[in-house]
Amino acid sequence: MIRLARRSAPVEAAAPTAADIAAESAAAEAVLKRLQLTITRKLDGLLQGDYLGLLPGPGSEAGESREYRPGDDVRRMDWPVTARTTVPHVRQTIADRELETWLCVDLSASLDFGTAKCEKRDLAIAAASAIGHLTVRGGNRVGAVVTNGETLTRLAARPGRNNAHGMLRRVALTPRAPAGGTAANAGYLADAIDALNRPPRRRGQAVVISDFLTDDIVQTEASDPSWERPLKKLAVRHDVLAIEIVDPRELSLPAVGVLTVVDPETGAVHEVSTDAKVRTAYAEAAASQREAIAGALRRAGAAHLRLSTDSDWLLDIVRFVAAQRRGRSRGTTR
Repeated sequence: MIRLARRSAPVEAAAPTAADIAAESAAAEAVLKRLQLTITRKLDGLLQGDYLGLLPGPGSEAGESREYRPGDDVRRMDWPVTARTTVPHVRQTIADRELETWLCVDLSASLDFGTAKCEKRDLAIAAASAIGHLTVRGGNRVGAVVTNGETLTRLAARPGRNNAHGMLRRVALTPRAPAGGTAANAGYLADAIDALNRPPRRRGQAVVISDFLTDDIVQTEASDPSWERPLKKLAVRHDVLAIEIVDPRELSLPAVGVLTVVDPETGAVHEVSTDAKVRTAYAEAAASQREAIAGALRRAGAAHLRLSTDSDWLLDIVRFVAAQRRGRSRGTTR
């Protein structure tokens, strides 16, 4: 398993006071407000019209006109077009029903790490904010399942931007798991994804945000990861998007001599000499690991978006949505 230490060494923390909790809540609120402003300015409108009606029957949105056929409802006659063409026309309608989106947000100890612009945890919260703000409109509902590796929290799906903002605030305030706290719960991500399948829901959208670094993703010869099966089950009924969070130091090591690394999931500490041979072996193992993750996501039928702490995540989302739309128009999505 390839994981590195947090940017700062873990220390024994005292129990948080009421003032500490209030300060943390205020800081999270400020961050979410800045995120909302940035997202709505740069990404608003990207996902509009991307889903079809979820219920049978005509909708309320006006569509194109077509010639009248026996049996059509005369109340839908398009009189202006009929007058221009002298041929009876009816106005078609578009069924654009509400969409229910569920987020599965992994905030386990392996995401408390970052060597570039931010920690992976911060990027995961930003991705959740982007999905939340882009999909909650027109009566759409957004809910979430959040895990820190030790606890699992379900936040009910509700409509409205205020409810979505409150949900994202609770996600941002999810407590960090202590180092080694997830060692006894290796299947925490599989459990979190499986929670999206219970109870069964009508067709909608499911977004899984994680680094997918579980103990059963080791090398290319590893068996299927524990989270692949619940992800496949989820994709049978829903449109699934997997957002993979990575950091550049997880893909390659710098030449810095002897490096102390900590596995935040188990708390194990190692000293590694970053010579050329070790760096090459590390890069090859990291590439194999990421390919194993990508292969599992493909087999599960999930769309795959990778966000890195050293890149412009907003631009990455724009490119991903544009590619999905091009693929959808050609019938080649996923």
